[in-house]
Amino acid sequence: MTDSTTSTTATPVRPAESARLRRMHMPERAAVIGTSVREADRALNLNGGGGGLLDTTHFDTVRFPPPAWAKDVINSVIEDGEKAYTPYRGNPEVLASLTAPVSEFLGTDVTVANLALTPGTQAGLFTTLSAIIDEGDLVMLADPEYVFAERMLAFLGARVVRIPLTFHDAEPTFDLDAVEALLPEKPVLFMYSNPNNPTGSVFTEATIERLAELSQRGGFRVLADELYSRLVYEDVTFTHMLSIPGMSDRCITMLGPSKTESLSGYRLGVVVGPPDVMEAVEQTLAATSLRAPAYAQHLLSHWLVEDEEFVADRILDLAALRDLTLEKLRTVPGLTMTPQGGTAYLFVDTSALGVSDQEVAKALQQEAGVIVSPGYQFGPTGVGHFRVCYARDEAEWALALDRMVASLSAIAERQGVTA
Repeated sequence: MTDSTTSTTATPVRPAESARLRRMHMPERAAVIGTSVREADRALNLNGGGGGLLDTTHFDTVRFPPPAWAKDVINSVIEDGEKAYTPYRGNPEVLASLTAPVSEFLGTDVTVANLALTPGTQAGLFTTLSAIIDEGDLVMLADPEYVFAERMLAFLGARVVRIPLTFHDAEPTFDLDAVEALLPEKPVLFMYSNPNNPTGSVFTEATIERLAELSQRGGFRVLADELYSRLVYEDVTFTHMLSIPGMSDRCITMLGPSKTESLSGYRLGVVVGPPDVMEAVEQTLAATSLRAPAYAQHLLSHWLVEDEEFVADRILDLAALRDLTLEKLRTVPGLTMTPQGGTAYLFVDTSALGVSDQEVAKALQQEAGVIVSPGYQFGPTGVGHFRVCYARDEAEWALALDRMVASLSAIAERQGVTA
């Protein structure tokens, strides 16, 4: 856009990007990957659009569509124009209908005062963090962790300390000794996803209990992103942080139907937390989006109630796709896979190949026609990995995996990796 009437002597405006937005570029990651996270993403054209390639950064909602009742619910409510507007936290009837199933799911009593509906869990994370985090606050963040978590915290000016995810006797845990060592510095929040995004790891009851004990001793809140907590495999036991005694006044839980039930396009998230946190979230929600999509909110009256068989069948399908993905990728010399208990993600360790995340991701785009999420996006310990979502059409995915194996095997051969 140009303005032919503007004088050539006019004082130029400052650059559009604010300082807080530039913090989201993660320029400090250049010490590890050679450039900022923003520039690395731009070089790979990672803008969420796919560009005609097979995009494994998200679920295939054609192969895995929403429950059959979703369309019927939407069609019925859009005929009533009075449902177009709701209070900021959500439709009172929908909120009331959620208290019983959410209480049962989380293993603790939940009331309307503990709930807020948001335009997806992405907005749930941002409105919650915006409500409770001040500039300079110490926030402990799992490493690796969801791609936008640290970017949101950087935008808000938090001081972020990454807490590595580790494995003890093949069980995932955090470096909780590092958390304990930070208690004298008065952290305000520990933030993590369970199952973990990107690794799919599900944390043990012992890990959750010790983190809860540290929260109560250290006076910090815990934000548990449990978006994938219904999508766990086989005999994996899941422990909700909110179910631990003493956590009701300090735990915030993110839930939603976007992944397990493929309702991403309806933009629905559910934030569960103490009443004082929910009152703060209501204010940031009102300032950003006013409310979750009003018609779509009514889908939540059926969520956790009418979809148990649907979810069980979906897990069986995804387990078969997981096994296929592991079988194919294990033929590539040098690749290892992080143990996984949930989600539809596999976190693949490519560090033995001796090339950067960007080179691996670029090769897979150009040679296999597949977009993956490079590991640098998820934090320092994610470097040397990529994340792939295998929730795809089985036949299409089998062919794509063959192309990926060929591309990755060629890198291994060039690098002299044989095992």
